[in-house]
Amino acid sequence: MYAFVAATPVMSRSAFAGSAVSRAPAPVASTMTMKASKAIPFLEAPEKLDETKAGYAGFDPLYLSNYLDQDYAAQGELKNGRVAMLACLGWLVAEVVHLPNKQFSNPVALDAIYQVPVAGWVQILIAISVVELATFKMVYDPKRAAGQLGFDPLKMDSPTMRLKEVKNGRLAMIGIIGLIFQQLVFHKPTIAQLANGVTL
Repeated sequence: MYAFVAATPVMSRSAFAGSAVSRAPAPVASTMTMKASKAIPFLEAPEKLDETKAGYAGFDPLYLSNYLDQDYAAQGELKNGRVAMLACLGWLVAEVVHLPNKQFSNPVALDAIYQVPVAGWVQILIAISVVELATFKMVYDPKRAAGQLGFDPLKMDSPTMRLKEVKNGRLAMIGIIGLIFQQLVFHKPTIAQLANGVTL
């Protein structure tokens, strides 16, 4: 009798211990793996970024591609890049080439803006509006690739040239911002300052 009573707690403890072990959840191996971004490996790759588009190399740290229509964004980027390339060229050419009137002869672009007469601004705004209205449907037509307006007299449209245009447009957008800040800080013509060195 003593042997039975003494053995009972031991048996009970082993029974409970066995059930506790058997009921413990087994560790589950995680099947979720993060796909790393090609451009920034320590960030997760954007889910909806279409990397087949020219210049889209996986760089989207703000994950804007999850919310914006990428065709619309690509059209807008190309359009702004083309405007920026023309702006950089015009900024430098206007420093050395002037219309006959004295009010168009200021080589400092930011000062020259304020010397344009009201009639000149009206002409500029009308010209921009006409171009926008004439090309709006073509630019934002989902059937067209970004930047293709049916104008290619030199037959240069190719994947390689599209990529170069995107890259040069991005550089031009940064470039025109740099040119503006150069004149804001130094208040001197760009080419003249490059030729004579940076002096305050």
